Amino acid sequence: MRQVLANSHVTFHYRLELADGQVLFDTFTEHPATLQLGEGQFAEGLERCMIALQEGEEKTYQLGPDDAFGPRNPELIQRIARTALKDHLDPKDPLSPGDLLEFPSPDGGRFAGIFKGWQDEATGVFDFNHPLAGQALSFHVLIVGVL
Repeated sequence: MRQVLANSHVTFHYRLELADGQVLFDTFTEHPATLQLGEGQFAEGLERCMIALQEGEEKTYQLGPDDAFGPRNPELIQRIARTALKDHLDPKDPLSPGDLLEFPSPDGGRFAGIFKGWQDEATGVFDFNHPLAGQALSFHVLIVGVL
């Protein structure tokens, strides 16, 4: 049986739940996920749980608020001028708290922030933390295959 290493290609089923039991994602009823560990395709904290597991092994991890998606970082709550948002807004669909808005990054990629509301008429507040940052989670994983 093959063992999961830090750079393995892994096919696996997983279920991710909040501490209150709310299921956020579950591949056990669908197709398993496949990815290469260490490439940023999956949360680093969840990848760490899979390292050293073997094909066919199934395990559940209880992860503290800072372990899976990291702690919430107050510096990632940013104020952005409404004028800087004009290229990202659709006048027919006003921005509402909870909306996800994508922004271009300097390296050509994209990153997303959750709109929290207007601080005043000229400034919007966005949270760029991962939505699950700081949350306690249950991570149930079944290793299907390792390459």
